[in-house]
Amino acid sequence: MDDQSGLVARLARELTNRCAELTVSIKSLEVEIADLARQLAPTLLAIPGCGTLTAAKILGETAGVERSKSRDAYARHNGTAPLPVWSSNKARHRLSRTGNRQLNAALHRIALSQARWHPPAKALIERRRSAGNSGREAMRILKRRLSDAVFQALRTDQLEQLSPAA
Repeated sequence: MDDQSGLVARLARELTNRCAELTVSIKSLEVEIADLARQLAPTLLAIPGCGTLTAAKILGETAGVERSKSRDAYARHNGTAPLPVWSSNKARHRLSRTGNRQLNAALHRIALSQARWHPPAKALIERRRSAGNSGREAMRILKRRLSDAVFQALRTDQLEQLSPAA
């Protein structure tokens, strides 16, 4: 019995040490990614609710904003372009299940943050809900607007990268 408890204790120590090593590595990578995101996307980071890791994810998944010819094309790429649906002669829109899901998830994280504490986003959601939209429809509208803001921020950051510093 003592051999088994000694083995379990040794395995637990090794696992704990490995977790500590990985935590140090993760934190250093996070700092490095954050520094790169601040260099490459300062305008994107200025969007309320967009942290450095989310900005890095957006940069990586977008893979060059110049690939999208317009904000509408970018919205289609990230899955926030509305899809019309008709039910009982009432036209409405639903969330798209197409597009880059990782990019959509990053926009969703920003939308959740803004819906909780950013006054313009909270006002938009409240306005849409009082107009008869469901919570999901209001969130879809917020994500689409965020997609436009992210597209514009990426374009601005790209132009700043291309223009020589004065």
